[in-house]
Amino acid sequence: MTNVRNAAPGSRERTRSLAKAYTASLTGTALEWYDFAVYSAAAAVVFPVLFFPESDPLTGALLAFSTYAVGYLSRPVGGIVFGRLGDKIGRKKVLVITLLLVGIATFLIGVLPTYDAVGPLAAVILVLLRFAQGVGVGGEWGGAVLLSSEFGTPQRRGFWASAAQVGPPAGNLLANGVLAVLTLMLTDEQFLAWGWRVAFLLSALLVAFGLWIRLALEDTPIFRAIEQSGDRPEAPVKDVFRLEGRGLLAAILCRLAPDILYAMFTVFTLTYGLTQLGMERSQVLTATLIGSAFQLALIPLAGWISDLVNRRLLYGIAAVAAAAWPFVFFLMIGGGSMPLFVLGVVVGLAIHSFLYGPQAAFITEQFSPRLRYTGSSLAYTIAGVFGGALAPVIFTALLSATGSWVAPAIYLAVAAVLTIVGVLLGRNPQHAEDEEYLEVLSTSRAGSAGAES
Repeated sequence: MTNVRNAAPGSRERTRSLAKAYTASLTGTALEWYDFAVYSAAAAVVFPVLFFPESDPLTGALLAFSTYAVGYLSRPVGGIVFGRLGDKIGRKKVLVITLLLVGIATFLIGVLPTYDAVGPLAAVILVLLRFAQGVGVGGEWGGAVLLSSEFGTPQRRGFWASAAQVGPPAGNLLANGVLAVLTLMLTDEQFLAWGWRVAFLLSALLVAFGLWIRLALEDTPIFRAIEQSGDRPEAPVKDVFRLEGRGLLAAILCRLAPDILYAMFTVFTLTYGLTQLGMERSQVLTATLIGSAFQLALIPLAGWISDLVNRRLLYGIAAVAAAAWPFVFFLMIGGGSMPLFVLGVVVGLAIHSFLYGPQAAFITEQFSPRLRYTGSSLAYTIAGVFGGALAPVIFTALLSATGSWVAPAIYLAVAAVLTIVGVLLGRNPQHAEDEEYLEVLSTSRAGSAGAES
């Protein structure tokens, strides 16, 4: 195992540790978003048939998306429980627990009996497992961001923190790729009978790889410095609300537009393409697949650019683009053109990249190092309830009520305005906060080296 304590800045050991931390952050969030992406697709095309068969098609879709929302509504539980633990016992330990929680819940969904086998109990168990997924993800994100960013330098936090942000498109890409292959290889009857289960069961492989990476790492230098200085908080949740409320509000608001934009171009477009444009399932999945592939490069690029320019300005510009693009997108695809549909999704997810890439760094920078896991997790999970959790249900309800895409587009535009307010409320990076703790660790290393000599 690489020993970060003895690795001098710029050394080969430190470079390897940074690479491991980046990989550990990316793979964990990729697994969890693979799980969420598979669930999202299943909620649109499988669960209304297998778990809510007595419902009419629209009600079935709303019920399935409601179980999708449960995964977001449970996130604050994970944010509170695991965020608090992350600031008290360390980033690494908590991230191992959250990885196992999400992986096991996803695997069990893959073997869950349907309504035909056990009746309404199937839907109840499905919701409980979805709740467990959400709890795990609620505690995962804040730690994954800190795992990569706290091994890197504060001046490059935008790039290093983007590792966790690459996880969603990577997981979405993998999930939709698996679903596309299954759709092409199987008949509709085979896919509904057992094919959808394969996508859930494959999560076991990702869990094993993620654990192998994470168990090989020490905790972050920042947390070890906090631990050595005796500055770990006794009541981190209370301290965040009492001492850093403005930062919490700024971080919550900044997440709304990215969450709702992502839901529009990865979940709602699936339903819209199938029901309003008459497209095939494979066509709309392909569009999301291509858009996610571009995000793999665009998200770290956006994080890197945000280290070179004012992060808040870049974020604000991207929020304006997020408000405007849906109005262009839905006019483009009105004729049902597949190339225009793909182009529109790609551009939508590219705009999301320039929000999502800098987002992790922006959120963590709103909190002091000793409260960073708790504050980041609370912001991430609370915003998720008002953003990603409700967005698919609201999109579907607005489309059903109005018969038009205009209302969903206005809904996203309002969220973008709130995000801009959050950016204005936020603070710029405070690198000195990290450097003070790192100085404690450096002094401790020097003292240990002197004692050994």
